Amino acid sequence: MSKTFFITGGAGFIGSAVIRELIHNTDNHVVNVDKLTYAGNLESLVSVADSERYTFAQADICDAPAMQQLFEQHQPDVVMHLAAESHVDRSIDGPAAFIQTNVVGTAVLLEAARAYWKSLQQQEPAKAEAFRFHHISTDEVYGDLDGTDELFTEETSYAPSSPYSASKASSDHLVRSWQRTYGLPTLVTNCSNNYGPYHFPEKLIPLMILNALAGKPLPVYGDGQQIRDWLYVEDHARALIKVATEGEIGETYNIGGHNEQTNLHVVETICEILDELVPYKVKGSSHDSPLTTHDSHKQLITFVTDRPGHDVRYAIDASKIERELGWTPEETFETGLRKTVEWYLANETWWKRVQDGSYQRLGTNT
Repeated sequence: MSKTFFITGGAGFIGSAVIRELIHNTDNHVVNVDKLTYAGNLESLVSVADSERYTFAQADICDAPAMQQLFEQHQPDVVMHLAAESHVDRSIDGPAAFIQTNVVGTAVLLEAARAYWKSLQQQEPAKAEAFRFHHISTDEVYGDLDGTDELFTEETSYAPSSPYSASKASSDHLVRSWQRTYGLPTLVTNCSNNYGPYHFPEKLIPLMILNALAGKPLPVYGDGQQIRDWLYVEDHARALIKVATEGEIGETYNIGGHNEQTNLHVVETICEILDELVPYKVKGSSHDSPLTTHDSHKQLITFVTDRPGHDVRYAIDASKIERELGWTPEETFETGLRKTVEWYLANETWWKRVQDGSYQRLGTNT
């Protein structure tokens, strides 16, 4: 039976992947609720924009009357809350926006969802029974891992290190408290680092791809030995839909890619793929001359001062979602990263419009 998914932040990187998956591969309806800040890009949703099962509403999750009106208008079966400020460096430079969106916005959305759910209990008990509020969070709420063998589990204590991760930890606690206090049927997922097509170019992997293509320096924080678990965004989208539709109320599910890599190795691998697909020419060399063994995009790697509070290692134990819901990632780090590099090479128009800001002109109220 078709459901209506109410997706906040649906014009963002992960949100747009979820929407594409829902429209292309299910018969569900989607309401995309996005404020369209700098990270919201409707051009990531061109392939679904004309679907009769897709609706876009430009709105701020902090706007309580707007949220109430959208719930009443669209009568969703599932809320997937992805709207968030998510860039660590930006949170260090200006934390207030992160508190407003990630904490206040989540509280406003929870209250709108609770009022809607209570009305369903009176008017449509079966629909109320099936209603779900799925909050999408990050592994960064857990802080830093010691050693090389420890993994984040769903029981790991929270110890956020940045204003971004602290704001996400706050929103996680709010969601769980609404479930325990009011009975709102919630689920929480915490994911590792996502990557893939349509990723905003300020993030590590797209930044390195595009800088390398432009012959610009590839800035690596500190010594580049920080370890992250990398999750291909389309694998994540499938996991999120599975949790939203099959997960147990009140539960938390960690979602990881089983791909632990140092930041330096990620950058070096991107360089190796680009060396193969778009051979690097040293500035001033002839485009007709053969490459020497020293001509590599790796020459562009530059080590820069580490950022404050930089966690050394994140790693997800994703055994619970595999055991209970049967989800495992389809992409390895090698296959996913190659797909990502190839996508950026084939979609120059998309990322150039992000770089020059012209993508922001597409936003309209509907």
